[in-house]
Amino acid sequence: MHTIFLSLHIVAGIAGLLIGPAAMLAPKRPGWHPRLGLIYQGIVAVLACSAIGLVTLSPARLWPFAVIAVATEAAALAGWFVRRRHRPGWLQVHVGLMCGSYVSFLTAFLVVNWHSPLAWVLPTVIGSPLIAMAARRAANAPVPRDCRPPKPAEEQVVASGNSLRGRTSS
Repeated sequence: MHTIFLSLHIVAGIAGLLIGPAAMLAPKRPGWHPRLGLIYQGIVAVLACSAIGLVTLSPARLWPFAVIAVATEAAALAGWFVRRRHRPGWLQVHVGLMCGSYVSFLTAFLVVNWHSPLAWVLPTVIGSPLIAMAARRAANAPVPRDCRPPKPAEEQVVASGNSLRGRTSS
């Protein structure tokens, strides 16, 4: 069982480390960015599940990785959810959560492969200002037409000149 969890975890980890930046750098419009983002969501889910599986096999030694796995999955899912809801300020929050999930991803990678206490803090220390800049840039950038929230149905009808008021059904 350990070999299965570990194999899934390694494959998902490598894929996520590659797909995350590709999604971040892709133009923010329909096409590559949402496709890569969806792939990233799937990868993070596999990574989190495999991490939890590994932790259950050796909880005393690996419990910190369960925290990172849950935080990574929570941030990625929240970033996806915020994008779907289109509340005011959603783009900044989306950028912060998705990039934050990647920092969490990178932290786990460094902790496992670079046996230094700095591995726990450097991704956050370096990533946080970069995420803040990206979120600020996103807030000031025009939102692509296809990423705008849909108009409520009544506004669409009024805008088209077909008012529903005063009509009776036959």
